[in-house]
Amino acid sequence: MIAPHEGSDAPARIDWPAQIHETLSAWEVRQVGYVPDAGHSRLIEHCHADPQMATTVLTTEEEGIALLAGAWLGGQRGVLLMQSSGVGNCINMFSLLKSCRMPLVAIVTMRGEWGEFNPWQIPMGSTTTRSLELAGIATYRVEREESVRETVEVALGCAYDTHCPSAVILSQRMLGRKKWTD
Repeated sequence: MIAPHEGSDAPARIDWPAQIHETLSAWEVRQVGYVPDAGHSRLIEHCHADPQMATTVLTTEEEGIALLAGAWLGGQRGVLLMQSSGVGNCINMFSLLKSCRMPLVAIVTMRGEWGEFNPWQIPMGSTTTRSLELAGIATYRVEREESVRETVEVALGCAYDTHCPSAVILSQRMLGRKKWTD
């Protein structure tokens, strides 16, 4: 838990990035691929600090599908961290999952919904879940911080117990509204 600001009546916030990292560690995830993203920044920091996890910065999200295929073939579990706009970049590579019956766990930070300021994010943000589902990927949406750990557990179980590709969708409302900064 993260404490509220001193003197604040706001409830304590849950440190969901730490919870995701703890869950990934418990499931022996060893490979983490990501395109840098502010929504995942704290989770990425946790993964970098973990000597049991190899982190790989990707130039584009579809490289993560190949990275995770290699990890799986080598006997390791992996996870792909990406923003909703990256889902569109992966559409062709998602066919590999079904063809090879390969597990996938993607943790997707949403853009293009709650309070979005950037019109370029809206088209893919409005179709992210449907795109994943049409590609045969089970989706699990998180609206509240309290649901993060349990939802990630379910997605990991889906992927690694049944080889069913899965994605956890972290809602923009939960993540907080992004704004342009000077």
